[in-house]
Amino acid sequence: MQAKQMMLGLLGSAILGGGVAVGGYKLLEPERGLAPQAVAADPNVRYTSELRNSTYTVPEGLNFTAAAASVTPAVVHVMTEYAPKASGQGDMSRMDPFLRQFFGDDLEQYHGRGRQQGPQQGSGSGVIIAANGYIVTNNHVIEKADKIEVVMDDKRKFQAELVGADPNTDLALLKVKADNLPFVRYGNSDNVKVGEWVLAVGNPFNLNSTVTAGIISAKGRNINILRREDNMGIESFLQTDAVVNPGNSGGALVNLNGDLIGINSAIASHTGSFEGYSFAVPSSIVSKVIDDLLKYKTVQRALLGVQIREVDAQLASEKKLASLNGVYVMGLGKNSSAADAGLQEGDIITEINGVKVNTSSQLQEQVARFRPGDKIKVSYLRGTDARVSTATLRNSTGTTDIVREEVATALKYEGATLAPVTRQEQSKLGIDGGAKINGVKSSNFRETGIADGFIITRIDKNKVSKPQDVQRYLEAAKETDGALVEGVYPDGRKAYYPIGQAQ
Repeated sequence: MQAKQMMLGLLGSAILGGGVAVGGYKLLEPERGLAPQAVAADPNVRYTSELRNSTYTVPEGLNFTAAAASVTPAVVHVMTEYAPKASGQGDMSRMDPFLRQFFGDDLEQYHGRGRQQGPQQGSGSGVIIAANGYIVTNNHVIEKADKIEVVMDDKRKFQAELVGADPNTDLALLKVKADNLPFVRYGNSDNVKVGEWVLAVGNPFNLNSTVTAGIISAKGRNINILRREDNMGIESFLQTDAVVNPGNSGGALVNLNGDLIGINSAIASHTGSFEGYSFAVPSSIVSKVIDDLLKYKTVQRALLGVQIREVDAQLASEKKLASLNGVYVMGLGKNSSAADAGLQEGDIITEINGVKVNTSSQLQEQVARFRPGDKIKVSYLRGTDARVSTATLRNSTGTTDIVREEVATALKYEGATLAPVTRQEQSKLGIDGGAKINGVKSSNFRETGIADGFIITRIDKNKVSKPQDVQRYLEAAKETDGALVEGVYPDGRKAYYPIGQAQ
């Protein structure tokens, strides 16, 4: 009996406790109001219109938002228009070493520059570096363009004028008529460290204002992309793993402070799209080249005048070198800056102005910062003897003079008229420079087979960029066995004509 009473007492206590708990919950529960409640089709899925605010703070140095916000308004979309290509003359054949190796065979579809009838379109990126409308981009983005249009991040559009370009560094400077534009300040690419976070900002695949992040993978990288006949190409790229695709060319590479440390220029790719690494011209070169274009319309290239080879284990063994550091002097130009400074074949250059140089690209980058007439300190080894000399840099003609832009003008030669080739004709024919000949029938060229309108692009192994080149090379050929003239007609037909004793 007592056990039965005890069980009933416990049951009553449990019921009373449960009732108190439920009643207390109801009293404390906030009013739900009359707002409709959403019910998920799947009872296991909950839905709410109240999004949770995150209070998580990204550690300092890992947050890209400030840099992206400051740089994006100053990176523009560069839209270009080209004359239709003449039959049989395509961009891929003309730019094969650059485009096919690094962007793949399908680059034309990415840039919208297929061989269609009518004007062809291209696009890339650019970086505003001054509030009054100066924009840096790649030379290959605007090369031969008949029309250049710049589209801002805020969708404003401007017609752009080409101020100048430098194929040796693949850089170009544009100008738009506008003021109070957002711009990016130069950062010091010398201070950039391998492993440092960077952002790439551009317009890949016409996707405006795209920001990607990565790290600096390497510095002073030579990828043999700017191969030129005069061997004057300068390659000392910043290598990154930030995603860069066709359309990013000419865009900004910035540090987390939003400072411009490079201009994105190329990707290593077999397919035409990003496969892991991209390359940017460092700001140390960009700032000097752009300053030259602003002041002189042409880049002032200073030369040390040495032929060099990077020191490796094989060379060290052959020459019995004590160290693998520096670059080995294989030869010197006659009356060159290096020769006048006392350097000799067999010396090993270790530093330029106190900066160590172990590769040809590092040496090129250091010398490329200067102009003819500037003095630099060259540290080198002769045997085990460490020496330092001061070299006065010279231009390609062997003087310390500032080089002025030579304007191509028409001239009369041997009774014919030689005229510059327009940018539109160059784009259509896929040529660089040249000289158009007319008045052949009343000139000394009448027996050669050349017809009016023929554009001379090469004489023997010499490239013709302007009419003055034709006169210079043919005058020199008069003392030899003649010359072979190469060129193209306005319809795209190539032709070759022997002139002089070579006929």
